[in-house]
Amino acid sequence: MIRYQLALLGHSQRWLPPSLLFALLLGVVYADPGTPVLPEFALSAGGLAVITCWLTIALVDAEDPVQRLITRVHARRLSTVLGGVVGAVLVCGALLTVAPLVWSSVVHGGNPLGTLGLGILAHLSATATGIAVGLPCSRLLLPRIGYTVLTAPVVLAVVLLIRQVPLLNPMLRALAAEAPATGPLVLGAVTSVGLLVVSGVAVGAVVQRRS
Repeated sequence: MIRYQLALLGHSQRWLPPSLLFALLLGVVYADPGTPVLPEFALSAGGLAVITCWLTIALVDAEDPVQRLITRVHARRLSTVLGGVVGAVLVCGALLTVAPLVWSSVVHGGNPLGTLGLGILAHLSATATGIAVGLPCSRLLLPRIGYTVLTAPVVLAVVLLIRQVPLLNPMLRALAAEAPATGPLVLGAVTSVGLLVVSGVAVGAVVQRRS
């Protein structure tokens, strides 16, 4: 199912606009060798959350209702379809995570393994959060693209900008401080994965009830 979803995303070419936008962001963020690495990771991780949310919505909406029903029949279980979507975007997020790590290493002449580890943790946590936001904002729950356009940016803004939400904001602020404490990073990673699980289960339950 993951391979099918990746093929669907590839053939639809809906991955191209967010990928180009992410490349543009990296070009701006990783342009100055004198800039500290960890704040750069904070910016690109925040951007990746937006990109993976976009990719999740694009992948779900690549199928019209009839195609989605056929996919679900062949998969036999809705959880398999949702797992395929999540798995496919996780693969995309992991691939996109490589870009800022390599770009940063080239610009700064190499990075310590500990710094790269923090970057990996931040970007993968952002990927999980982006997918968690994208699932309920997609056509699975919101039937019209206008509702998605209004809802997804608001939820992403809450996740990224409000300090009291223990997802990405504490983690990104810790990275921006250049001397990140372990607590915010671990908290961000754990809550991001937890949010993804809750989002997938909740969306699956609502879709199952509607069908």
